[in-house]
Amino acid sequence: MRLSRAGPVVLLGIAVASFSGCRPGVRTVPPPSPPPAAPAPAAAPGAAVTRTGYTVQVGAFSVVENARRLAQSLNELGLDAYYFPQGSGLYRVRFGDFATRDQAVREAERLVGRKIIGDYFVVRPEEHPVRRPDSPGDGLRDRIAATAAGFLGVPYAWGGTSRDEGVDCSGLVRAVYLLNGLGLPRAMADQFRTGTIVTRDRLRKGDLVFFAASPGRPPSHVGIYVGGNVFIHAPGKGQKVREASLKAAYFRERFSGARTYLD
Repeated sequence: MRLSRAGPVVLLGIAVASFSGCRPGVRTVPPPSPPPAAPAPAAAPGAAVTRTGYTVQVGAFSVVENARRLAQSLNELGLDAYYFPQGSGLYRVRFGDFATRDQAVREAERLVGRKIIGDYFVVRPEEHPVRRPDSPGDGLRDRIAATAAGFLGVPYAWGGTSRDEGVDCSGLVRAVYLLNGLGLPRAMADQFRTGTIVTRDRLRKGDLVFFAASPGRPPSHVGIYVGGNVFIHAPGKGQKVREASLKAAYFRERFSGARTYLD
């Protein structure tokens, strides 16, 4: 996903930036011709959401690039890692989704033996602050929105194969959900295909909003709706996670639809 050469436009204090895709060098949507088919039928509510198991947390970095590099190294080993800000200016890395604590410990010890990681601890499933979607109130939605807000200003890259590759919008979305104990499909196209369709006038915090690089094309970008016609997204290479407005002409014209995983 690469920003255009034009600088960001500011609308009501919210930066607006163009984009041209979600993960550089990785095709996440089909080519635009022939004319795009109708969206696939929505999955049953919550069908694509999984509860995360045991995960391994490593590192406490004051420099975000160091956290990004470690997450990238772990991803290259197929360990599904991500990094996130955790207060006091520190960035941490988590990886894995293990059925048991023993499995998580065995994998962590293997990496310690290879000197890929140092100290670590295992995060239990019950330590994720998850409220079931069918429980009363919007606690989970509020937490997802708050988690997304915690990434504001952070340069974010998920699945790139080199430090020069751009920000991965779908990886940011997935990291926010994982931090709340919920697993989403990794690729943006799958996030769009498997979520439950929600109309724009019924958007709620935590829903995913999708955009095309140009009007009429398949979606190639995703963000997290946080209320008040505002969403949070990772806009592109060399940029930081930011807010944007659904009312901005650029995004209004390229809006491809919304999906929820929380109902």
